[in-house]
Parts: sequence; structure tokens; C-alpha cells
Amino acid sequence: MKASAGGYARANDLNHALELLSSANGMGRVLAGGQSLIAAMNMRLSTGDLLVDISRLSELSGVKDAGDTLKIGALTRHAEIGTNPLVRRHAPLLADAVGYIAHAAIRNRGTIGGALAHADPSAEFPACVLALGATMHVAGPEGTRQIAAEDFFEDIFATALQEGEILTAITVPKAGEAEVQVIEEVARRSGDYALAGLCLVRRDDGNRVSLFSVGPKPVLAKGAMAALDGGDVEAAVTALGAEIDPPSDTQASAAYRRHLAGVLLRRAVARIEGSKA
Repeated sequence: MKASAGGYARANDLNHALELLSSANGMGRVLAGGQSLIAAMNMRLSTGDLLVDISRLSELSGVKDAGDTLKIGALTRHAEIGTNPLVRRHAPLLADAVGYIAHAAIRNRGTIGGALAHADPSAEFPACVLALGATMHVAGPEGTRQIAAEDFFEDIFATALQEGEILTAITVPKAGEAEVQVIEEVARRSGDYALAGLCLVRRDDGNRVSLFSVGPKPVLAKGAMAALDGGDVEAAVTALGAEIDPPSDTQASAAYRRHLAGVLLRRAVARIEGSKA
């Protein structure tokens, strides 16, 4: 099946992109890497749209040291996230996640902003920014605003982005000296979507745990976090099972996904404690 588009326009800069979206009467779609959007169009899940191509807006790409945070442009490609020295030093969770994302061709084209705006509940990056406590930077017809990652993901493929808005950048707190960040997932084959996945960030002020592929959006497991802060891993596993509502499908049952979540939490804790031994 072929994609059906209502038109195509390449933006010259961010303001031009916002103008194009505003003129599309709600039918504008932002084209960055295109790895998710084009697939949806090929399946006729998105039709008749005006594609606003922002892929050449250099102002929305790259990683910058912003003092206590890293600022990552929305058009920064997965492959660059995986190799960028600033990311590897200050937000290694994002760099490590890249190895789990699909295959090389996807990683070379896909962008972090596209992955976050698409909000696939099985994707790694949404759960990563949730665990890191990142901030999303958005531009729209009414100006710019910032959205905490905890408020950004609303439902399956749904975010807090409003009509005509574009995700422009993500800021991530730099890891502290003693901070450890790990990601774990289980998939049937390398490159497949995870049956269940978990991110664990251990900081001086406590733990942050997020999960993906266990519900309609990434989950910040606050009960499990509190139990880990108290040093009780088994209580954290129990709390985790009560905090998620995983689906059953042809790949795995809800009960199996819940079981995997507990396994991944124990595995992540063991990795962190082993790294400090």
C-alpha cells in the first residue's frame, strides 16, 4: 500500500515550519526522520496530510553543554545520540538505549524528537527521558513553552503537544559523579520491540524507575522508587507489579509482561550494585 499525502513543503527555518503548520488547518504533519510517520502513512493510518519537512533545520540538531543540563536538539539522530561524547558522559542512559533501537538503517535516520513526539509506548527514548526527569522544549503559534517529561506523554501515540506545535529540544540533567543509569529489556529478537523494558537511574537523592511496553504510555513507577529508596528490592518488585497494567497480545500475556518487569528491576539493581562493588 502506498502513502497518501495532501502535499509537501520544506521549511526554511523554525518560524517557516510553524507558519506552514498553521496554514494546514489541522492537517499538517511534521516530517523529521520519517521512520514512524511514513510507516503510518503507508498503512493509511495517516492520510491527506500536508507534510512539513523540518529535516534540514540545523538549528534543531546537535548536543550542547548547557551548564547543569545537556540540551539535545530534536533533530539529533539516534546514531549521534549513541556516539556523542557529551551524551555518553552526562546521560549514558540515552546512549545505551540506542543499541536496543531497531537496526542501523533506522538509527541513522530516526531522530530523538520524532521518537518522543510519536510516543510509541514500546519505544526506549520516552521511558529514558521519563527516568532522567527531562524537560521538553516546544515552539508553537503562541510562543515557546516547557513541559516536564512526566506531563508530556498522555496516552498511546498521544502527547501534550498542541495543534501547530513542534518539539524543538530536550534538556536532561547531567549525571552526578556517583550516579548510575541502566536500561534493561527483553525482546524476542534483536531489534524487535521489547516485550517489557525498564530504566533505572540511581542518584544521591534517590532512585527513578520507568518502564516501557507495559501499558499505553511509559510509566514512572513511584511506588517501586520509594521502596528502592528504602533499600527493599523485593518490596519494589511487588510495588512495581501493582503500578503497571500491561496488555496481552500475540507476543506476550499481561501476566508474563508483569513478571518480566520484576525480573528486569532485579537485574538492573544487580547491575548497579555490581558496578559499585
